[in-house]
Amino acid sequence: MPMPSGPASDAFRYAHEHYAEVAWLSQNTNHLVPPEVVRDAVEQALNERRYEGYPYGPGLPELKERVREDLGLPTETQLSITSGGTEALYMSARALLSPGDEVVASDPSYLIIHRFIELSGARALDPSIYSPPYRLTSELVNASVGPKTKMVLLIDPLNPLGSSYPREEVRAIAEIAHDRHLALLNDVTYRDFADRPTLAAEFAPDETITIWSVSKNCGMAGLRLGGLAGPEARVREINRYNTNDLGVNILAQFAALAALRSKATWFPKVRATTRANQETIRSAVARVPGATLPVFPSQANMMAVDIAPTGVAPEVLEERMLKDDGVFVRAGNYLSPRFGSRFIRVSFSNPPKDVERFAVAFPKAMAKLGARVPAV
Repeated sequence: MPMPSGPASDAFRYAHEHYAEVAWLSQNTNHLVPPEVVRDAVEQALNERRYEGYPYGPGLPELKERVREDLGLPTETQLSITSGGTEALYMSARALLSPGDEVVASDPSYLIIHRFIELSGARALDPSIYSPPYRLTSELVNASVGPKTKMVLLIDPLNPLGSSYPREEVRAIAEIAHDRHLALLNDVTYRDFADRPTLAAEFAPDETITIWSVSKNCGMAGLRLGGLAGPEARVREINRYNTNDLGVNILAQFAALAALRSKATWFPKVRATTRANQETIRSAVARVPGATLPVFPSQANMMAVDIAPTGVAPEVLEERMLKDDGVFVRAGNYLSPRFGSRFIRVSFSNPPKDVERFAVAFPKAMAKLGARVPAV
């Protein structure tokens, strides 16, 4: 099964063409949710032929209530449903930013948000966080805020590093947003994997837009459902950019509702498996001199593996592991302009057998690629 050479799109084409043969450790997708949770809800909706009509535009009322309860948001919080969390991020950037505005973000980060910022004519300020504590600090945010700053981007836990924010740090950053009259975009896609997640809305409810998703916690990335929550006036402003006036995919809504109804019964096992999988990855990384884990344990369902001292290029390693072993990881250039040449990102909300494949493939691929032993 030769893999075409070329950019990352070729790797994805190859991986999708061999979907069942690949261990998907590349996109932080969750493969641990009991399949009947989603399958039964979708089958019922199909049997009822719910797909023939448009869904209720604002979204299933119970689904919105379940999301609000799951996040622990107060009842007065306004909530919108979108086709995935990414659409909610796009809408928020376009609605709240204008040409010339600045956003305090970071490098590394989930860079698609930065592209949305640029599409709004604004500019992302990307202070480096590729050093301890591997996240923004209130001091760094405060030093980055200037007269043109309109927004702070707080991704917690952080893709790609897996770092998370202590409660006191969330409070401090939220207070900066409140005191400086800044929008606070709080992307909490990975919060269920963290030990003690904290919502910024608790401390700055008028400034915070909470971006949520069921892609990762409920294992529904392919069904594309997420949304945003915040003060009514702010959400109304953002909804001007919502193109889903006829509603979001009804099958996805029923699947998400079923998953949220039952999440408390199965997610603890998902989380326990991800923590055990992290240990497997750590053991494999320890077998390659020079390779390290900047953040361990990860508070998300992914982590970065720094391979810079070995001299192996992340994009070459990505291709080698996919081509030779069917293990798909992601090169860091997707997530960091300055540091992407240092690391790969590995996700681990997968069956242990997939992570064990990584544990075999990673040292083998590094040896094939001539990983050098760093001088002591």
